[in-house]
Amino acid sequence: MMNFKNIFRRHLLVFLLLFVASGQTLAATKLLILGDSLSAGYRLPAEQAWASLLAERWQKLSPPIAVVNGSISGNTSAQGLERLPALLEQHKPDWVLIELGANDGLQGLSVEQMENTLQQIIQQITQTGAKPLLMQIRIPPNYGKRYTSSFEKVYSTLAEKNAIPLLPFYMEEIITRPEWIQQDGIHPTVEAQSTIADFMETQLKPYLVPSAK
Repeated sequence: MMNFKNIFRRHLLVFLLLFVASGQTLAATKLLILGDSLSAGYRLPAEQAWASLLAERWQKLSPPIAVVNGSISGNTSAQGLERLPALLEQHKPDWVLIELGANDGLQGLSVEQMENTLQQIIQQITQTGAKPLLMQIRIPPNYGKRYTSSFEKVYSTLAEKNAIPLLPFYMEEIITRPEWIQQDGIHPTVEAQSTIADFMETQLKPYLVPSAK
């Protein structure tokens, strides 16, 4: 005679295992931001920077998206590359937003060297199985047309070469509002951070949340 109680228990165990397995597939997607002061929130409390505002919003999604801000003010692309292996090992992100190069440009560093460094960053990210997202960076025109043009072209060249997304530079949305720029003439104020978070959410979400396309 069949023992229905044992059969029920076995089916319940299978159901619970399937439920746990499906829950694991819904684990939070993780985004690592590898950037400089534009993402670190220069002279702002960390919790008021756009990356923190975005992280707070995305924790409410189902499943949530975890945001790790690995940005440090003043970093050049080379310094970002130096820090990257430890960040990848520690956080094991699914996506990495590369927001680097502004300090290379402001210091007038070699465009060719910056391109090579960013390429190494992209390669290291893809080698771990994570997916890179590259943000276009622009610098003031007073560095000369030749340098500025060569600098800005690096990003579209790398995006095309590596078949990765190229996200627009959020500062183009901010620079038109002088009251949103700090006295140094470069960095966004605390009042601009919510707008930046809105902009970055719009740019990032189609990649991190395919259903948002």
